[in-house]
Amino acid sequence: MNQTTEGPRARYRRQVRDEVQAKAWAQIGQDGVSALSLKAIAAAMGMTAPALYRYYSSRDELLTELILSAYLHLAECVEAAVDGAEPPAGQLTAIAQAIRGWAVAEPQRYLLLYGTPVPGYHAPEAATELARRILAPVLAGFAELRDNTQDRSASTLHESITFWTRLHGVLSLEAAGHFTGMAIDVDKFYRDEVRSLLATSG
Repeated sequence: MNQTTEGPRARYRRQVRDEVQAKAWAQIGQDGVSALSLKAIAAAMGMTAPALYRYYSSRDELLTELILSAYLHLAECVEAAVDGAEPPAGQLTAIAQAIRGWAVAEPQRYLLLYGTPVPGYHAPEAATELARRILAPVLAGFAELRDNTQDRSASTLHESITFWTRLHGVLSLEAAGHFTGMAIDVDKFYRDEVRSLLATSG
C-alpha cells in the first residue's frame, strides 16, 4: 500500500503556516480583521516580513485560508447536528443551536464570516460553496415543513432566509457584545426566537 509521508520541509512549512494562522486569529481578536497585518505577525514570530512572505504571499491569501477553515468548521458542526435529529423541526432547531454554540465558542471566526466585510477583499468561489453547504440543511428542513399543495419553492426560500437572517441578527449582536449589561437571558431569547420561527411555518 502506498502511503505518502510528510517530509521535514513540508512538515516545517505546515507548522509555520499553522503558527501564522494562530497569530492572525490573536491579532483579529485584539484589533479586528481590518488590522490584520503580515508584517505584525512576522514581528510577533521573530521573523522578517520577507521571510514570512515565503509562506503567505499576501494578506488576502492568509485571510482566504482563515475564512475557508472557519466555514468548513461551521459546516461540519451544522451537518453533525442534523445527524440523528428528528426531521424537520428537530433538525432546524439542532442547526440553530449548533450555529449559536459555534458562534459563542468562536466569536472572532463568526464575525469574520458574518460581520462587517473586509474593505477591498473578495472571497473566492470556494467560500461561497461552503456557505451554501451550511444553508442547505436549512432549505431542506423548510422544504419538509411545507404543505405539498403550496408553492414549495418560493415558500421554502422565503422561510429559510427569514429563519437565517433573524437568527444571525441575534448572533451578530451577541458576538459583537451588544447584549452586555442588558438584563436579558440571550440563550432563552434565542431559543424563543427559534420556536417562534418554526411555529409560524409548516
